[in-house]
Amino acid sequence: MKKDEIRRKIRARKALLSAMEKTQAAARVFEKLEQSAAFAVADRILMYHSLPDELSTREFIDRWSSRKQFFLPRVNGMKLEVLPYHRSRLAQGAFLIEEPQGDEIVPADSVELIVVPAVAYDRNGNRVGRGKGYYDRLLAETRALKVGVGYDFQLVDEIDAEPHDIPVDVVITESYRIVVKHLSPNRV
Repeated sequence: MKKDEIRRKIRARKALLSAMEKTQAAARVFEKLEQSAAFAVADRILMYHSLPDELSTREFIDRWSSRKQFFLPRVNGMKLEVLPYHRSRLAQGAFLIEEPQGDEIVPADSVELIVVPAVAYDRNGNRVGRGKGYYDRLLAETRALKVGVGYDFQLVDEIDAEPHDIPVDVVITESYRIVVKHLSPNRV
């Protein structure tokens, strides 16, 4: 299926979700992440600050921010910068997403785990983003474990990946945890 068609179908499906369904799905997905060995051993985690149509990350970040060091991306031109998360230093940035403020930019390869948003994933870890390539450019700069999260319906049969697309290593939805890449058991 072509990426534009996937984006259209997923957007329509997300529009049907109630607030309760969104909350319950986020709780199930992030509980699966919390139970993973990868999350248990990671101290430096790059999250995303969710848009209204994405699995909400706010409760998860609030729950763990005193025990893990979280980072958030900030748009700068055509790339994402990685900055430490401080609740008091967020401001609305590009695409109406709350982004970290300041000049404490860290290299992407200094994080151990990246929770990657996307419109859709397939079982090979391929992902469809929003079409600007921000995460592909960021993910190319790191060897961190890449975990894609989404609703069950965001898992599609196949995505036509392009050479510049960077896949995730693990996909977690409400019902599934798919290990794409051969990882040692203590990393999943």
